[in-house]
Amino acid sequence: MLALGLEGSANKLGVGIIEHPDNGGPAKILANIRHTFVSPPGEGFLPKDTAIHHRQHIVSLVQRCLKEAKVKPAQLDCICYTKGPGMGAPLQSVAVVARVLAGLWKKELVGVNHCVGHIEMGREITGAQNPVVLYVSGGNTQVIAYAEQRYRIFGEALDIAVGNCLDRFARTLNISNDPAPGYNIEQMAKKGSVLVDLPYAVKGMDCSFSGVLASVDAIAKEMKAGKHPGLTGEDLCFSLQETVFAMLVEITERAMAHVGSGQVLIVGGVGCNERLQEMMGLMARDRGGSVFATDERFCIDNGIMIAQAGLLAYKTGFRTPISEATCTQRFRTDQVHIKWRD
Repeated sequence: MLALGLEGSANKLGVGIIEHPDNGGPAKILANIRHTFVSPPGEGFLPKDTAIHHRQHIVSLVQRCLKEAKVKPAQLDCICYTKGPGMGAPLQSVAVVARVLAGLWKKELVGVNHCVGHIEMGREITGAQNPVVLYVSGGNTQVIAYAEQRYRIFGEALDIAVGNCLDRFARTLNISNDPAPGYNIEQMAKKGSVLVDLPYAVKGMDCSFSGVLASVDAIAKEMKAGKHPGLTGEDLCFSLQETVFAMLVEITERAMAHVGSGQVLIVGGVGCNERLQEMMGLMARDRGGSVFATDERFCIDNGIMIAQAGLLAYKTGFRTPISEATCTQRFRTDQVHIKWRD
């Protein structure tokens, strides 16, 4: 069975084609293409501009994807697209294309939850069986575990996502958004050596990042005014990472203890961060457990994860009628019936 996946919930536009063999073997990734909208340094990406980017590039990406996969539209079983969560205008631009392709090619549509896409792709690539999932990206921060055909949210960000916290601090320091602000902060943090005291806001199983951001922003402003001689932007990047990642490790460990799992699966764009993987690995090893993570091909938003989750749902009989093929900025992870798992 073959599925085409379309992802465009933020500034990454992804198109992918995946194959599930009839013998039940591992999925085959036939094509996974991505094009990123990069805003100028010091600026975020606006929904309007991001939607324009997606509309300009999606047709050529679909064509390239079909060519790379050596697949004709008639061979596809379904077209999967991101229904949400995400930014409204970019989501809508991709949903329109999904509906058009379904009509042109006479294919079934499958609307996919963005987070479930990350989880299912992570499980497929790493082989993690029943892990506690840390989902960390620019728009979402959640600690998740599976139970009774739902991905249950055990903890989450109470305000801004951890990726948004990092991205916004990159704007404060006027760090480039190419290839990604979080990646550039990670590289700068590797050169930092001074750990600045920042607020640590863990509230039960939840985290708050806005206070941490406000504090490090204030210190950065003072540093630029010459009030902290010897302190560098690299030190602030290092301090911010150490603080927010420690918060994430704490709530993940608590979830592992609660559900009795020895596995952690890190998904989402921030999951590429090597320091986060290292800190989570130290915690997991102390508990006799292990950490699973993927590289930037699958951590960062992509079309293949939407194809993977969509095809799993499609095989259980799930379909999204054209009349319901809309999108929503708010689509909770635990709203999805995970019918394909026991």
